[in-house]
Amino acid sequence: MPAKKREGKHATPKMPPVDQISVQPGETIMSLVEKWANTGFTAKRIARACEIYWKMVTTPNCKKFFALAGAMVPVGMQQVVIDLIREGFIDVLVSTGANLTHDLAECLGFRHQQGHTATGQVKDADLYDTRINRIYDVFMPNEVYESMEDFVKTLEFPKDMPVREFLKYLGKTLANQPRDCILKAAADKNVPIFCPAFTDSGLGMQVMFNKRGINLNHFDDLQEMVNIAWDANPAGICIVGGGVPKNYIMQAMQFSPTSAKYAIQITMDRPEPGGLSGAELREAISWGKVNKDAEFVDVICDATVALPIILAYLKTQKHK
Repeated sequence: MPAKKREGKHATPKMPPVDQISVQPGETIMSLVEKWANTGFTAKRIARACEIYWKMVTTPNCKKFFALAGAMVPVGMQQVVIDLIREGFIDVLVSTGANLTHDLAECLGFRHQQGHTATGQVKDADLYDTRINRIYDVFMPNEVYESMEDFVKTLEFPKDMPVREFLKYLGKTLANQPRDCILKAAADKNVPIFCPAFTDSGLGMQVMFNKRGINLNHFDDLQEMVNIAWDANPAGICIVGGGVPKNYIMQAMQFSPTSAKYAIQITMDRPEPGGLSGAELREAISWGKVNKDAEFVDVICDATVALPIILAYLKTQKHK
C-alpha cells in the first residue's frame, strides 16, 4: 500500500543535507570542527560556538565577557583559561572564588592529583583521615590551605579596595612565582577579574581569617561591571557552567543599551527546573540580556571537552 501523501499549505523549505563525515588519520581539531558544522546535535553546536567566538574576536571593539564556574582549575583547565587571556580572547573575566583559590594553589607549587571514584577503591572517610579532599575524581591535599594561609599572611595591601583591585594586586604579587596562573595572566594583560562571591571560597576565608578589618567593596565592583557593559558596543559573552558568574554578566547586560550581540553557553544543566545554570540563552532575550538579533548557541556538553576544542580552533584561526 503506498504511503499517504501529506498535504500542506506551504512547501517544505529546502534544507542542506547532513554530511556523513569521514575522519582521517591525523585529523586536526580545525578540520573536525569544520566538518561538525554540517552535522547536528552537540557536534554542530560546538562548531557553532567556535564560529561565534571567532566573530567575537574579529568584530572591532567587541568586549568579550567570560564566565567561569565549576571546578575548571582542579580538573586541568587552568592553562586553557590562561591561554584565552594571553591570546586576547577574554576582556573581562567573572569567576567563582573556588577557581581562583585552586588557581593560586597551583601557582604556589601545589598540584591537584588524579584520583578515582570506583566503588571499593576509595572511601571518603579514609581520604578524610589522610587529609585528602575529593572533587569527584580529582584529589587535593589539605596542606594546600595551610600553605595558602602562610602566603596570605605575607600580603600587604590597603584595607579598603574593590575585589577586582585586590585580585589584580594578588596577580602582580605572583609575578615571581615559577608557575603561570589565571591571576598572573589577567594582571599582565590588564584583564579585570570580578568575583562577586569571593567570600564563598577558601581564599576568601583565608583573607578574612588573616587580614582582620579588610573591606573588599563589592558594590564598587558591581558599578564598574555595569559601566563596562554599558560602554560595550558590541558585547559578546561566553558562559562556562552558570551560577553566580553567569548572572553577574547577564544582569549587567540587562542594563546596557545594546545587550549581548554574541553569546555562548556551555553547560550540562537542564532548563526544566527553572535554575539559571540550565536556562537557555534564548530565555535571556525576554529579559533584554541577549539581543533579539544576537547570534547565540547553547552547548550541552562537559566544558572539559568543549572548552579546549574552542581554544584550539581560536588559536589556529589566529595564527594560521
